[in-house]
Amino acid sequence: MGRLAEHVYTDQTSIRQIKSLIEELPANGHVVLLMKDGSSWDGIVCTRPNVQLFRDPDEREGINAEVQLERPDVPEWRYKIWLDEIARVEHLDSAMAGEN
Repeated sequence: MGRLAEHVYTDQTSIRQIKSLIEELPANGHVVLLMKDGSSWDGIVCTRPNVQLFRDPDEREGINAEVQLERPDVPEWRYKIWLDEIARVEHLDSAMAGEN
């Protein structure tokens, strides 16, 4: 497999939470991600993330997912974010803004 994540999840509550965040991250959606540590990231979702199997540093296998953001005003800027680190998603485009 070869994919590592700092945290992986096997319990249904955490997996449902990750899947719920995926539904809020449509491809090409303009979002602000409010992180659990108080920081935030603003960008366009490159592609809708998917749950995937990863291994944590202790070799436990479980679920997590990443989203990649980009900024059209800074073409070389791209940033990957683990979904388990996201506290809330704010939508800045009209496609999903009314669904929050």
